[in-house]
Amino acid sequence: MSTPPSPPAPAVPARPRDQAAGEPATDETPKRTAAVVYNPIKVNLAELKKSVRKHQKKAGWAETLFYETSVDDPGLGMAKAAMEAGADMVIAAGGDGTVRNVAEALRGTQVALGLLPSGTGNLLARNLKLTLDHLDSSIGTAFSGTDRRIDLGLVEIENPDGTRDKRVFVVMAGLGLDAQMLANTNDRLKKRVGWLAYVDAIARSLRDNNALTIKYRLDGGERKSMKTHTIILGNCGLLPGNLLLLPDAAIDDGLFDIVALRPERKIDWIGIWVKIVWENGILRRSRAGRQIMRLAPDLKTVRYMKGSELVVRLDSPQDFELDGDSHGMAVAIRARIDPLALTVRVPA
Repeated sequence: MSTPPSPPAPAVPARPRDQAAGEPATDETPKRTAAVVYNPIKVNLAELKKSVRKHQKKAGWAETLFYETSVDDPGLGMAKAAMEAGADMVIAAGGDGTVRNVAEALRGTQVALGLLPSGTGNLLARNLKLTLDHLDSSIGTAFSGTDRRIDLGLVEIENPDGTRDKRVFVVMAGLGLDAQMLANTNDRLKKRVGWLAYVDAIARSLRDNNALTIKYRLDGGERKSMKTHTIILGNCGLLPGNLLLLPDAAIDDGLFDIVALRPERKIDWIGIWVKIVWENGILRRSRAGRQIMRLAPDLKTVRYMKGSELVVRLDSPQDFELDGDSHGMAVAIRARIDPLALTVRVPA
C-alpha cells in the first residue's frame, strides 16, 4: 500500500491575533465565533443552548452557530460548514463518532475542537482528564479554556472489495477481537447499561476461534509475521472503567503505542486481564508497585511496540474499529501519526 497523500487543509479564517484564547473581546477587537456540531440523540438541545449563551456572553464571543448531525453525515460535513462560516472553535457535542468526524475536519487548521462528552465512551475526554457528564463545566472549558495541540492518527484501509478508505482517529484503532467485540455489541443493551454491554460482546466474541495471522512492517523496517487475536494502535491508552490498556502512550509524543494480544489458550486471557487491570491500573501507580513489576516475568501473550507508521496485511478480512466505532472489514491497513495536527480546548 502506498502512503496516502495528506489532503490540503481547508481555508479557515485566521484567529484574531490581538485576542488570546479564552480572553474576552474588547470593543476594539472582533468577536470570535463558536459553532456546535451536535448529535440530537445524545444531547438536550435546550439545555445546551442555555449553557452556550451564558458562557459565550461571559467570554465576549459572538452568537454561536449550531449544526445538527445526521445518519448520512455524523459531523464531518457540518464541521467543514462551520469553518466556512468563520468559526474559530467547533464544539463536538455527541459520542466518540461525532468527535472523530469533527476532528477529521479540523485536522491541520487553526480552528480548535471543544468537547462536550456524551455517551458511554468519551475516549478523548477521558484521556485529556476532562470533566465528564457535566454540560455546563464542559461548555465553560470550551469558551474560557486554553489550546492544547495533540497528535492524530491517519489510516488508509483496504476493504475486501479492493476499494480504499482514508480516515482519522484520535484515540485508538483496532483489528481482530477488539473490533469484533464492537461489531457484536448489542446497541439496545448498550443504551440500557452503557459500557457493561461490552462485557456481553466480549463473551460472545470469545466463543469463536478468532486468532489471525498478520504480516506487518513498523516504521519501514523488516517485514514480520505474527499470530495474534487483536492488534491495537493507540494515540492514548485509557479506556472506560479506568482500564489502562497502553500505559506508556502520550497524546502528543509523535508516536503510536501498539499492543498485540496473543493468547494461545483461553486460560491465557486471565493473565492478560491481570496485566491490564492489576499491573497497568494499580501497581504502576506506586514506586513499590513498579518494583514488583520489574521482578515479574514478561507476559508473552501481551506484546508492546512503538512507532510512527504501521503497515498490516491480514490473511483474511477482519473487523476493524476506529475510536470505538466499528468500521467494517479490512484486509490491510497503513496507519501513520500526524504530529500535533489537532488543537483541543482544555481547562486553563
